[in-house]
Amino acid sequence: MIARTLSKTIAAAALTIGLASAVVAQDEEAVLNVTLAEETHSFTLSDLKSMPVSRFETTTIWTDGAQAFEGVSLKHLFETLNVDEGTITATAINDYAVEIPMSDAVEDGPIIAYHTNGEEMSRRDKGPLWVVYPYDSDIAYQTELVYSRSIWQLDRISVE
Repeated sequence: MIARTLSKTIAAAALTIGLASAVVAQDEEAVLNVTLAEETHSFTLSDLKSMPVSRFETTTIWTDGAQAFEGVSLKHLFETLNVDEGTITATAINDYAVEIPMSDAVEDGPIIAYHTNGEEMSRRDKGPLWVVYPYDSDIAYQTELVYSRSIWQLDRISVE
């Protein structure tokens, strides 16, 4: 009898936790809005994490030593949205904006990082999203122009 009651209590708790998780997932806020012409696509962190993951380790001019970055590649994001031309305007939470040519959205190119060294990035640590290039992989990524495209606290993108 005690075992059956305990079993029912555990099952009820699991159901409650499951329902709470479902509500949290539904209420998760968008961390990135991508506007294409008149259409806006909103992505939660979970949405971005469900896409193929791109990872690399690189040094940056803003951090000490090599850092491990993980996120979704610009190439994959725009392939998902069926976009292959135009100019990307990436804008941060504080309305700072940069232009990134669509030609930068290449295999083994920049990513929209959501993890640094295995951890989610807080706003204080350039998060929740940061456009990062694999600077150490190609000297072409080690220029003032490319560094200027590495926008952190990214929260919206438009393509024109």
